Amino acid sequence: MIKNELEYQVSQEWVEKFEKSIAAIEKDETSKKNDPQRWEMNRGALQCHLDKLQEEIAEYERLINCDKCQQIHIKVESLNKLPDALVKARIAAKISQQELAEILGIEEQRVRQYEDTDYQCASFVEILEVSTVLGVEFENAVMRVDFEEIEAVKQSAEKWRKEKVSTTAKFS
Repeated sequence: MIKNELEYQVSQEWVEKFEKSIAAIEKDETSKKNDPQRWEMNRGALQCHLDKLQEEIAEYERLINCDKCQQIHIKVESLNKLPDALVKARIAAKISQQELAEILGIEEQRVRQYEDTDYQCASFVEILEVSTVLGVEFENAVMRVDFEEIEAVKQSAEKWRKEKVSTTAKFS
């Protein structure tokens, strides 16, 4: 996800580099003829990176060019994606990290830290404060409890605990 103007500019530079690399690969008839599988994999990998960057650039441009007279909808597929949504909301609102910090009454460095760590260093109350300042409201919020996922996590945790115990016993 592109979070600021610098990342936007760097992403545009990488798009140019990937496009040039793809053009060079497509001109390399020898590699295409001698090892078509490798040629296709290399071209496909470059194209995949290019597509992802172009998608991120388009999203960033949509955010920076949105009309503040109309609400913007940002899809949040899971609670894990909330940090991205908060950054997107800030960008769409055309509020800098410094302005957000001033409104919140905190240091700009703290807002930068929130976004750099995907809000892992923020408390739940701080996340609520940021979402309030940014005018974030949830529409049709639906939570699904996946019992199979719960069981899978329990099994993974139990396996991890057993491995930890056996590793600890070896070094004791």
